Amino acid sequence: MSYKIIIEKKACKEAEKIPAKYRTSVDKAILSLTANPRPYGSKKLTEKEGYRIRAGDYRILYTIDDEAKVVVVYRIKIKGKPR
Repeated sequence: MSYKIIIEKKACKEAEKIPAKYRTSVDKAILSLTANPRPYGSKKLTEKEGYRIRAGDYRILYTIDDEAKVVVVYRIKIKGKPR
């Protein structure tokens, strides 16, 4: 069963700032969540609800609603940068 992807406004603005050479790997990682929202290498967050996956130097933070089959991407940020 495939999941629907929703990208919040803040994540969209962060994605617009990603250089083109990294953007395709981030887009592929997000699209892969439709088939498997908990891929190998994903980590459950401890301080907040949700999960994270890495795409190159970027982290994609998201939540999963298994009943509604929805994945909500709420942050896309570069590794190592403070919030």
